[in-house]
Amino acid sequence: MKSQCLLVGLIICSVMTGFAQNSTSYWQQHVDYKMEVDVNVKEYTYTGTQELTYTNNSPDTINQVFYHLFFNAFQPGSEMDVRSRTIQDPDDRVGDRISKLSDKEIGFLKIDQLKQDNKKLDYKVVGTVLQVRLAKPLLPGKKTTFKMKFNGQVPVQVRRSGRNSEEDVALSMSQWYPKLAEYDFEGWHADPYIGREFHGVWGDFDVKISIDKDYILGGTGYLQNPQEIGYGYEKEGTNVKRRGKKLTWHFVAPQVHDFTWGADPEFVHDKRVAKDGTVLHFLYKDNPSYEEENNFTENWKNLQSKTEDLLMFFNEHIGPYPYDQYSVIQGGDGGMEYAMSTLITGNRKFGSLVGVTAHEMAHAWFQGVLATNESKHEWMDEGFTTYISTLAENEVLSEGKENPLSGAYRGYTYLANSGSEQPQSTHADRYHLNQAYGLTAYSKGAIFLSQLGYIIGEENLATTLHTYFNDWKYKHPTPNDFKRVAEKVSGAQLDWYLTDWTQTTNTIDYGIKDVTEDAGKTKVVLERIGLMPMPLDVSVTYTDGSTKEYYIPLRMMYFNKPGAQNIQKDWAWAIPTYDLMIDGAKSTIKKIEIDPSQMMADAKRENNVFEN
Repeated sequence: MKSQCLLVGLIICSVMTGFAQNSTSYWQQHVDYKMEVDVNVKEYTYTGTQELTYTNNSPDTINQVFYHLFFNAFQPGSEMDVRSRTIQDPDDRVGDRISKLSDKEIGFLKIDQLKQDNKKLDYKVVGTVLQVRLAKPLLPGKKTTFKMKFNGQVPVQVRRSGRNSEEDVALSMSQWYPKLAEYDFEGWHADPYIGREFHGVWGDFDVKISIDKDYILGGTGYLQNPQEIGYGYEKEGTNVKRRGKKLTWHFVAPQVHDFTWGADPEFVHDKRVAKDGTVLHFLYKDNPSYEEENNFTENWKNLQSKTEDLLMFFNEHIGPYPYDQYSVIQGGDGGMEYAMSTLITGNRKFGSLVGVTAHEMAHAWFQGVLATNESKHEWMDEGFTTYISTLAENEVLSEGKENPLSGAYRGYTYLANSGSEQPQSTHADRYHLNQAYGLTAYSKGAIFLSQLGYIIGEENLATTLHTYFNDWKYKHPTPNDFKRVAEKVSGAQLDWYLTDWTQTTNTIDYGIKDVTEDAGKTKVVLERIGLMPMPLDVSVTYTDGSTKEYYIPLRMMYFNKPGAQNIQKDWAWAIPTYDLMIDGAKSTIKKIEIDPSQMMADAKRENNVFEN
């Protein structure tokens, strides 16, 4: 089984060290959760116990820990609420809704008791974060166990989590439990929940959820007691007996950094076994009111084969999906990725349903298995996911687009010329505008990969993605880790690319300044107008219909792109102009174009073309 291979691989990884992330040797913390939760579906409240075993693999002595209490964001006056009401372009799914929630509608997580190795702890709730002073310092290489009793209230669905979503799904339970914050080579990542992404510690989860017997659940983890549950989870021929008012669903999830579930008494549960053995679960409401608008049930049935196609595409182009199952669940708002699952809105036209599934499923690789710090490097997760899911959609839906990422290029070009751009290194919560965040993380992030293919060649890019996934799965890679993989694969020097594209708002702008005839040839004066350097592809089309390609290397790359034709002398960045001599008199030339592929994100393309 894949899960057995996964565990063997993790044991091997745990004893290896390697140079990465600005540290002398790689390490990461480990946490194991055992939780038992009892849910009151009438009051939308729950009580729980949590036993958390924390292993300090760092070289540091730890004197305090932090937990995320995400549900506290859904209260009037929270940072999420105030930010939504004060930002210039609020997310219309949030707006001022949180400010209007009553006491029975808000979300909360409250700690009733917390002990470390049976010693009571002092702690302080700071918004969506729990700060805990340890009773005994946790030394390097040691473990400690925290035991907690907690209770929560599920908020009216506002953003991602909550009850009774706009599609009337009862429970979308993401970020619902006290979650230990990540501690790594940079220190603690105890970010408040204001509206953006998440970061977590790798570990094993053992979760028991007791809930009204009519509810059907799906999400993270492998169900351990299908013979008691039924609802399509049990093996064929099993005699399911449900006693009492509640059932306890027991899930185990190895090596994940989150645990999410959705539940509704009217869920339809379908299963499909993919070619690689992965069991695909689909949970959705068979709501007659959706039928006339979007052929709801038919779309969800047809989605299942497309989801398998998407899985196969990502396996081929990134790396093998390492878990035994994946669940697509109707719930939440829009779409959001979680460990081994996604919550999506389901009442969509078929293309949109496949599209949101493609994007959220691709996150299973970039966020679920690689798991960069989404708050600090959101573009690596959202952008890489946008890149690969857009290509997958183009193939799976037979769209036939010559450049499937043209929309991302348009979005970035708009941003680069808007005056609202901030560097991609901006923390996800610190953007002036939601639109600027979206275009930076998704569009500009996708172009980082697409344009890298232009720079080092498509074959090198494909190898880089495979190598990156294989080398950095379960390790929370940073931007520099990805850059180093690309450099080792291609042989190119790429520090300039990572720096200019992600840490500045420098733009690419090259132009054709002058075209003159010179001794039977044509002299083309090119100019660098923007601050960001790039190698250049230049195409010449002659009046007889023939074409010729020229390649101008970038000096600081110390590299020539594989397959490049008519390689010229390199162009040093500090020199603003470059003389390119091309064959043929000026009168024989119909057109000269910088980057005919349009895979270079030139912010002002109008000066890229000369036509005779």
